[in-house]
Amino acid sequence: MTPQELEAVRARLEMFAAEVFSCFSCADQRRWGERYVRGLLTDGANKSMETMAARLDVNCQGLQ
Repeated sequence: MTPQELEAVRARLEMFAAEVFSCFSCADQRRWGERYVRGLLTDGANKSMETMAARLDVNCQGLQ
Protein backbone atom coordinates (compact mmCIF):
# COMPACT_ATOMS: atom_id res chain seq x y z
CA MET A 1 0.00 0.00 0.00
CA THR A 2 1.12 3.50 -0.67
CA PRO A 3 1.29 5.99 2.22
CA GLN A 4 -1.78 7.77 0.79
CA GLU A 5 -3.78 4.53 0.64
CA LEU A 6 -2.74 3.64 4.17
CA GLU A 7 -3.83 7.05 5.45
CA ALA A 8 -7.21 6.66 3.71
CA VAL A 9 -7.72 3.25 5.32
CA ARG A 10 -6.74 4.64 8.73
CA ALA A 11 -9.27 7.46 8.34
CA ARG A 12 -12.02 4.98 7.40
CA LEU A 13 -11.15 2.79 10.39
CA GLU A 14 -11.30 5.79 12.73
CA MET A 15 -14.72 6.78 11.36
CA PHE A 16 -15.96 3.19 11.71
CA ALA A 17 -14.70 2.91 15.28
CA ALA A 18 -16.20 6.29 16.20
CA GLU A 19 -19.59 5.07 15.01
CA VAL A 20 -19.39 1.60 16.57
CA PHE A 21 -18.10 2.79 19.93
CA SER A 22 -20.16 5.99 20.15
CA CYS A 23 -22.43 4.33 22.72
CA PHE A 24 -19.52 4.15 25.20
CA SER A 25 -19.80 7.09 27.58
CA CYS A 26 -16.11 7.13 28.46
CA ALA A 27 -13.72 8.56 25.86
CA ASP A 28 -11.00 6.20 27.08
CA GLN A 29 -13.20 3.19 26.27
CA ARG A 30 -13.84 4.52 22.76
CA ARG A 31 -10.12 5.04 22.20
CA TRP A 32 -9.23 1.53 23.38
CA GLY A 33 -12.05 0.05 21.31
CA GLU A 34 -10.52 1.55 18.18
CA ARG A 35 -7.10 0.18 19.12
CA TYR A 36 -8.56 -3.27 19.75
CA VAL A 37 -10.13 -3.34 16.28
CA ARG A 38 -6.86 -2.12 14.77
CA GLY A 39 -5.07 -4.96 16.60
CA LEU A 40 -7.46 -7.51 15.11
CA LEU A 41 -6.72 -6.17 11.63
CA THR A 42 -2.92 -6.30 11.93
CA ASP A 43 -0.77 -8.99 10.39
CA GLY A 44 -0.10 -12.07 12.43
CA ALA A 45 -1.98 -15.27 13.10
CA ASN A 46 -2.04 -14.90 16.87
CA LYS A 47 -4.72 -12.43 17.99
CA SER A 48 -4.16 -12.73 21.75
CA MET A 49 -4.16 -9.53 23.80
CA GLU A 50 -0.44 -9.81 24.47
CA THR A 51 0.60 -10.16 20.84
CA MET A 52 -1.80 -7.46 19.63
CA ALA A 53 -0.53 -5.09 22.32
CA ALA A 54 3.06 -5.78 21.31
CA ARG A 55 2.30 -5.11 17.63
CA LEU A 56 0.47 -1.88 18.51
CA ASP A 57 3.11 -0.91 21.10
CA VAL A 58 0.45 -0.33 23.79
CA ASN A 59 -0.30 -1.65 27.27
CA CYS A 60 -1.99 -5.07 27.15
CA GLN A 61 -4.26 -4.20 30.06
CA GLY A 62 -5.81 -1.33 28.09
CA LEU A 63 -6.94 -3.70 25.34
CA GLN A 64 -8.77 -5.87 27.83
